[in-house]
Amino acid sequence: MRPSTRPLVPNFSSGPTTKRPGWNLDALNGVLMGRSHRSKVGKARLKEVIDRTRDLLGVPEDYRIGIVPASDTGAVEMALWSLLGARGVDVFAWESFGMGWVTDIEEQLKLDDVRSFVADYGKLPDLGQADFSRDVVFTWNGTTSGVRVPGGSWIPDEREGLTICDATSAIFAMDVTLDKLDVCTYSWQKVMGGEAQHGMLILSPRAVERLETFDPPRPLPKIFRMLKGGSLNEGIFEGSTINTPSMLCVEDALDGLRWAEDLGGLEVLKERSGSNLEAVAAWVEETDWVDFLAEDPSLRSCTSICLSIVDPWFAALPGEEQARVAKRVSGILEEEGVAYDINAYSAAPSGLRLWGGSTVERSDTEALLPWLDWAWEQTKEAESA
Repeated sequence: MRPSTRPLVPNFSSGPTTKRPGWNLDALNGVLMGRSHRSKVGKARLKEVIDRTRDLLGVPEDYRIGIVPASDTGAVEMALWSLLGARGVDVFAWESFGMGWVTDIEEQLKLDDVRSFVADYGKLPDLGQADFSRDVVFTWNGTTSGVRVPGGSWIPDEREGLTICDATSAIFAMDVTLDKLDVCTYSWQKVMGGEAQHGMLILSPRAVERLETFDPPRPLPKIFRMLKGGSLNEGIFEGSTINTPSMLCVEDALDGLRWAEDLGGLEVLKERSGSNLEAVAAWVEETDWVDFLAEDPSLRSCTSICLSIVDPWFAALPGEEQARVAKRVSGILEEEGVAYDINAYSAAPSGLRLWGGSTVERSDTEALLPWLDWAWEQTKEAESA
């Protein structure tokens, strides 16, 4: 039967993600337009983002937090190009974005001493192979595979190398142990539903020491440079951004941070995202045509919830036909206006991907699930005719 209840907000994209509940353009009424970001009031707005971020995430006081160009990608690239090469590197990947960092390290930086540990979609490499006398690079959550690391207990407190973590689809939704990370990056348009363009870069004292004592054997573009006169450019971490930020995006980021504070803070954000995973898991348990792409339940993402279609009829189709059929399912839902942008990532196995981050209401997730069943039946019936 065609479901009668629709999600109030049909936005289940994995980035940019849905805005926080109740968001409208009035949230931007205080935006600083037509003023320099280097003015006193402009720098104060940027510093407010940094301060609220520190308080909400519980970032250690001796860690630096900076707003940097080019989203999470820019933040990761700044770290890789500025920090790597001082010692050997271990890099872990299990989906497309993690593989992007493998490619950059091996083919662009062309470092001599690199070990890559790669797993297929749905699986996690053996993290026990990490050698922390070396630098270790990894994503906290595989945005296109729905597989996350099992917390931070596998990372020792005492280590010689740096840990560099792309946490963009994890932070504000999972228990990301920042004291285990020397570099942590993310962007506003993921879990907090902010606008795109800017990245966040969090550095431990050990990362700062590396910056100030290691001279990378490569030219650094201006937007990657974090030193001034051989020392850390502290202004970057006080609101003096390297390039011109969008103050509209800044105001929206502040709105998200204030919303999270009013909601009850980080623990509530994590509970909201976990609740969405619980709703999907209960449905998957009762559903015979779909399963999680992540094989280990303890490693399933609560943000990028990736689903495989396991119906025997579908499994018998050639790969290109599977991709077409999966897109037809998501296309039906988009036409109905009940779910937008839920097809699996292009490089991932064919299936569906639902965003379950902290700005998504569980009631919307629950309302969507019967529509998934309906769209699948509609698709299978049409394809089998």
